[in-house]
Amino acid sequence: MSEELFELVTVPGGARSLRSREHGETFHPGIGPMEEARALHVAQHRLAGRMRAGEEFVIWDVGLGAGANALAVVEAVTAMGTAAAQVELRSFDQTLEPLRFALKHAEELGYPARWRREIEELLTEGKVEIGRVAWRMEPGDFRERVGDCAGPGPRAVLFDPYSPAANPGMWTREVFHAIRERVDEDCTLTTYSRSTVTRAGLLRAGWYVGRGAATGGKTETTVAATRLGELREPLRRDWLERVRRSTAPGLREGGMTAEAVARELENCGQMRSE
Repeated sequence: MSEELFELVTVPGGARSLRSREHGETFHPGIGPMEEARALHVAQHRLAGRMRAGEEFVIWDVGLGAGANALAVVEAVTAMGTAAAQVELRSFDQTLEPLRFALKHAEELGYPARWRREIEELLTEGKVEIGRVAWRMEPGDFRERVGDCAGPGPRAVLFDPYSPAANPGMWTREVFHAIRERVDEDCTLTTYSRSTVTRAGLLRAGWYVGRGAATGGKTETTVAATRLGELREPLRRDWLERVRRSTAPGLREGGMTAEAVARELENCGQMRSE
């Protein structure tokens, strides 16, 4: 089935990646799977600086896809050696087909080849232990699963579902609020989307939101946090002019106008802190 749903492509950065024929989208389309995963997620969560040996550190990988984000975390923790925390890595997705496709084409893609045995075990058993990382698969609709997740809340969220255009139901204020309700008091969230709708949804859901690093063809990404001090470049009040000018339907949940959303955001904690 995976051969019918996906194909191998070469992205502008020269790396090999997957393209979903169903959604018409390429995974990590700029610089390739591992380079983007490291720059967008691992580096911006500052995992090495926030982990402490002997502690538990929970990470949610929302949109497992072909496994690059999760494996970038595994590699980062492995490189830390005994300085790393005990990591619980929980990958959410409705399907394992992208990961199966990646495993079948591990040599062409490159990044899955080192972890072939571990990926096979994850696909078979739904979980695998890799050094200090306990990697768990969480199948099903994330919107239904997020409220039922037992155990400690995450301190890092890698938010990487299909794009808002292809999967709009995953990019709503309600989803961002549901995540916010479950996270640790010290949590960061990273995503490739820099859209006004995404950032407004995060702000309205109670996150502090800032500009993230450039990756590939994107001049910036988005970082959100439960603490304003975690953001290197938080959005300022002048950003609200983008909200006022926006004509995106996704901004006007519940029939609100763009101006009404902007006025609401003027009173959020981040804008009041200026």
